[in-house]
Amino acid sequence: MKHYKFRIKDKQYNVEVLDVEDNFAKVNVNGKVYEVEVEQQLRTTKTPTLLRPVAVPSTDVTPSTAKTASPAAPKGTGTIKSPLPGKILDIFVKQGDRVSVGQTIVCLEAMKMENNINTDKEGVITAVHVQKGDTVLEGNLLVEIG
Repeated sequence: MKHYKFRIKDKQYNVEVLDVEDNFAKVNVNGKVYEVEVEQQLRTTKTPTLLRPVAVPSTDVTPSTAKTASPAAPKGTGTIKSPLPGKILDIFVKQGDRVSVGQTIVCLEAMKMENNINTDKEGVITAVHVQKGDTVLEGNLLVEIG
């Protein structure tokens, strides 16, 4: 493994560490093998531990608490917002188009990847707020469904 040369009171020692297991080492000193106990000191690491707060992604500008629509609200209404910042590559719908749940409406390039944005509502497109080539931020309004 490792070779060392020691000089103690003008006497030369050639030491070879043969094996280390836990806190015991097998060493060869000038041709004679010894088994020795090694003292191990606990050392603190120089690398700091990073503590980060829990990241909660949010695509809504104002957080919503209701998971279902109120009975008086028209069904299928709502907005589709950008889930991450990027550039609009393509828009697959226009105002007046009928969309169903899971239909791809926008293709967004983010971090050199193409991301299809799908609807989670069904209804009629009442407004398209982006154009091809637009840059959007997380939470920006893309499409309104009425």
